[in-house]
Amino acid sequence: MWFLQSKILTPERKSFPFSILQVNPASLQHPSAEVREYACASISKLLQQKHVIPAFLQRDVVRCLGPLLMDHSLAVRETAAGALRNLSACGGFEVCDDMVTKDIMTPLVALLKECSTGLDANQLSPKKCREMNKNYIEDIANEAINLLWNVCECNNTAVYIFNKEGCLEAVLHYMKKFSTNVDLAISVANCLQAVTEDNPDLLSSFNASAQQVLETVMLCSESTMKHILLRTLIAGTIWNIKDTIPPGSLGSMVNAILKIFSESLAIDAGEMIISMNEAEKKRLKLAVEAETEENMSDVIDNCVLSEDDDMEEIPKGKVRRENDTSDLLPSDKWELKEVTALLMAQQTALEIIVNMCCSEDPSDDEWEELSSSDETDLFMENSYNEGSGLLMSPLCLSDEVNSAFLNNLIPKKILEKTAFPNSVALDICMHNPSWKPIIKKLNAVQCRALTCLHSILLVSDVDCLGGASALQSLAQHLSQLVFSKTELPTDTEFLEAITSALRALLQTMASKNISQCMTPEQLLALCEAGIHSSNASVRVNVVSILGISGSVLAKGQDTAETLKMIGKFLLEVAMKEPSLVVAGEALDALFDVFADGKEAEMAAVQIKLLPALKEFQPVFKMRMRKEGKGQYSTDQLCVLDNVKMNLRRFIAYQETLGKTPT
Repeated sequence: MWFLQSKILTPERKSFPFSILQVNPASLQHPSAEVREYACASISKLLQQKHVIPAFLQRDVVRCLGPLLMDHSLAVRETAAGALRNLSACGGFEVCDDMVTKDIMTPLVALLKECSTGLDANQLSPKKCREMNKNYIEDIANEAINLLWNVCECNNTAVYIFNKEGCLEAVLHYMKKFSTNVDLAISVANCLQAVTEDNPDLLSSFNASAQQVLETVMLCSESTMKHILLRTLIAGTIWNIKDTIPPGSLGSMVNAILKIFSESLAIDAGEMIISMNEAEKKRLKLAVEAETEENMSDVIDNCVLSEDDDMEEIPKGKVRRENDTSDLLPSDKWELKEVTALLMAQQTALEIIVNMCCSEDPSDDEWEELSSSDETDLFMENSYNEGSGLLMSPLCLSDEVNSAFLNNLIPKKILEKTAFPNSVALDICMHNPSWKPIIKKLNAVQCRALTCLHSILLVSDVDCLGGASALQSLAQHLSQLVFSKTELPTDTEFLEAITSALRALLQTMASKNISQCMTPEQLLALCEAGIHSSNASVRVNVVSILGISGSVLAKGQDTAETLKMIGKFLLEVAMKEPSLVVAGEALDALFDVFADGKEAEMAAVQIKLLPALKEFQPVFKMRMRKEGKGQYSTDQLCVLDNVKMNLRRFIAYQETLGKTPT
């Protein structure tokens, strides 16, 4: 969910009496366009504060602002669209659902189509043109597109209306302005990526003409970071509509997409931060020198300037908005905007690569049918015999994608992005308030790269990954990320990403009998840290990692003591873990560790594994009956059914071997 990346429109920073407007929505219906504009801008400012949103919803702000999208005044349209955009960006899913329920799509679609028609007419407001030299229609379109992006990201009905009303044609018309208004084009590209994801009903609308528009943008040779971001977003859209591409062109299409991703991932964000920060310092120094000279002349020209101000005829109380937004930074921050665009391009590229690696998962209906059928036990038994602890559909890369991955050095570039950010760049951001938000974006890129690495490990064979030595080097790299600092990481997003990558890597190495370089002590330390995470996925990952490593140790010599520690840890998790999913994963890990081997048999007897599991079996069944329905998804319940059956079979297997305690 990425709606919070949308620009947030803000009125110019002056001391406006917002408290008056906050309790006076009647100002939105005032006969004066300037008062309506002022009211919209003031509400827009207030809507950036989440705690005031419920009060505005109670006053039916959506139905008050909606009609103003078609106001006779272009300025009112823009500020109304900006206010609604802020509401959708700061309010989240529920607010977007409420906006669609209150029919925001009707005036929004009308506005988008009217702006599209007027786009080529180059309709300029004289004041706007004189003050900012920008096209008013394009400004309104940008606000409207971002509002559309937000609601379509959150609400399926909005996507349905987008399809039904033929909005694609209007949206693509805005994209044609990419050579003169890249900010508008980026907003359109974000919206397109959102509405094309999992939307088969829209595919028929992407005719040759529509595809030509996207192809033209992809072939743009501009090298600014904004253009790299634009091409990356368009590449993601083309991947979403890949089913419209003729089979003969699929290989070249995939290669073109990954070439764009490779281009953005090849850039060192840390080095760019350092160079852009230096450029900013030089520019500001020159600006200060120029301002000193200008102030000297202002003393002489002050009277003339006052006369010019009177000629502008700015009405008292009129709002002038700066181009100062939450994510699209002020125009005088171009260096920071370039860095931000690069990091967004890299993050987007990595997210799309993850999608390219993922196979089609079974639908909920298919899971339901499987779960209720008479063949469930047979299916579960086959899954168990094949050694799959979790039920997964087979994952593999198509020849086209695999070839393009290797040709564009995608795995290598992903690995580079998993490293911690440049320390010099981090220091710059830490000591510069306007650059400080970049730290979060740097960390996000690292986490997406680790998630990407996890996906590639799942779908690629060992040879494509560089062989056994490359995997061992990768294991050392990931270990260093975890253990290089004095304290183990606690950031939830990073922990989930790093443990997912480690889990996939260790599973791959174990399946190919490649020796693992992490010590049991390191693994236990990681698991001790991860099991206390508030994120269930982290807890699932660490118990799975322990299960994989334990099953490898069970085949070795003199490992019983380590296996005992692993077994005790997993037993405690299975019995005390509040999440059934994590408890089930811990049981699966126990089955893997103690499935075979003399060392495992010895350790199992010493920790009294069999009686502990026999005592826990009815407790687990009871928890599934009480907690299962309503708390967990269909596929999670299917996995838990598998664990329940495996528990019964594992106990029977241990009893057959005579592993009862003496």
